[in-house]
Amino acid sequence: MGDQDQRQAARLVDRVIEEVAAWPHVETNEHRFEGREFTLGPREVGHVHRWGIVDVPFTKRLRETLVEEDRTKEHHVVPESGWTTHYIEGDEDVERAIWLLRLSYLYHVNNLKKTPKGAEMFEEIDVAEELEELGVSDEVRAAFERRGVMANL
Repeated sequence: MGDQDQRQAARLVDRVIEEVAAWPHVETNEHRFEGREFTLGPREVGHVHRWGIVDVPFTKRLRETLVEEDRTKEHHVVPESGWTTHYIEGDEDVERAIWLLRLSYLYHVNNLKKTPKGAEMFEEIDVAEELEELGVSDEVRAAFERRGVMANL
């Protein structure tokens, strides 16, 4: 990757970092291999690498659904896991990366809302409404539900 390509990738990644870091209760930390990690308490929402790779963890079933829908790819190093990899090469890829990270964020928020502290902390986030706004498919919603995550949606 040439210098100009590296600068372009870094600018695109910075847009992802700026957006995700602004979400309620998300913390950013350094991640290995020139990365930035997004966490919600002890839970990792995902991470980005400066050269334009975004890795996002999901349940294996949800990851399979997202790959089948061509919304992401299997992880580039551990394809049998629930992790996904998305490559950022342009503006559309930035939006897709943010979409995937928001889906992961909502998964964790929904789980945390089942605890007294999480219910108070994330009171203002309507997971069902946000999933609707994200335009998730019935299959993605079903993958959430199969894990017992979205019991009341």
